[in-house]
Amino acid sequence: MNRCPWGVSTPDYIEYHDTEWGVELHGDVALFERMCLESFQSGLAWITILRKRENFRRAFAGFEPSVVAEYGQEDFDRLMADAGIVRNRAKITAAIHNARLVSDLDGGLDELLWSFAPEDHVRPATMADVPAVTPESKAMAKELKRRGFVFLGPTTCYALMQATGMVDDHIATCFRATAA
Repeated sequence: MNRCPWGVSTPDYIEYHDTEWGVELHGDVALFERMCLESFQSGLAWITILRKRENFRRAFAGFEPSVVAEYGQEDFDRLMADAGIVRNRAKITAAIHNARLVSDLDGGLDELLWSFAPEDHVRPATMADVPAVTPESKAMAKELKRRGFVFLGPTTCYALMQATGMVDDHIATCFRATAA
């Protein structure tokens, strides 16, 4: 079975590639989780985050924005001491800060993020054709920053767009390219 080259190196990647990556995802909780995980991934291998995802879910109350928005110093200290997640002060602070903003959004996170999904997207022929950023991811990052969100630059936003099916970057020879 042909897959995108990145999706074959470990069983974790195979499962993620085959069942999640590039599949349309909706809902504020689900999108807040992916937004946080993509932020935590910044500077790290995605496999690190993928293998810690269940720990992140426990640590961050299932990524329910209204719950995370209420986190205080005791919660922050608990998260910084949790070896099951990535213990990065700036990333933990960003997740809590961004949860507060998500909780106050008019229209919700789903509506905001999906407003940047391109109407037309050309499936890449090869991995060399997969961009790191696009005009849409730059616009998303700019709007999120304008609204006060942190730790969400254009590259992280594009990874979020790929992971949640806003764009389909399964390469042309991948079996998922025909499933989409």
